[in-house]
Amino acid sequence: MRKQIVAGNWKMNKTESETIQLINELKQQDLNSEVEVFIAPTYVNLSAAVKSTTSSEIRIAAQNMHQSASGAYTGEISAGMLQDIGVEHVILGHSERRAYFGETDELLKEKVKAALEAGLGVIFCFGEELEERKSDTHFDVVKQQLSTALFDLDATQWPQIVLAYEPVWAIGTGETASPEQAQEMHAFIRSLIREHYDYACADGVSILYGGSVKPANATEIFAQADVDGGLIGGASLQAEDFAAIVNGF
Repeated sequence: MRKQIVAGNWKMNKTESETIQLINELKQQDLNSEVEVFIAPTYVNLSAAVKSTTSSEIRIAAQNMHQSASGAYTGEISAGMLQDIGVEHVILGHSERRAYFGETDELLKEKVKAALEAGLGVIFCFGEELEERKSDTHFDVVKQQLSTALFDLDATQWPQIVLAYEPVWAIGTGETASPEQAQEMHAFIRSLIREHYDYACADGVSILYGGSVKPANATEIFAQADVDGGLIGGASLQAEDFAAIVNGF
């Protein structure tokens, strides 16, 4: 049975003290025990977050990492550095990394490979822009993103992968893909994996929806057959809202 997952991407928000406070507030919430809960604080707060969640089921993910193990890459962080402080997962390919920092599918292929070789789990993000949705090329865009970055992986590596479909036009805009649109794309994604691997691989991978998920719409979105949870942005910065989304299953 696929894992139900809700991951909160905190982006460039929260100081260390605010991070610890929000984690403590989350630990006081009555979270659905059948859902895996991730939070992704900023780099400088990861160590504090790991320590603050030791006695809880909340798991910590990094928001990004470099593809090299070490070297002259000022300002970058390696997989080994993340592991050394107790981080076990990393988000790769977020639309903001693609848009603002020029990350390509080819680069992300290298990052995924480095993360998996180091033993990190990967939450891999992908999705189409508004223009691509309007021009009806969104399926082609998603197919290309997945094919380039992930389809050279061995089937035995897929248990370390969580997919996060982000319709870019629905991130931070207040717009949300309808539950039917989300299901249509998630089913398409699963069919692609089935074609390149097999039924077991496709049916085993969790596919999250990321695009303005809120307490008000989480239950309807999560009820779709191929939607296994959400990658949450702004709503993950409030403990009660995030808990309501986790409990949307």
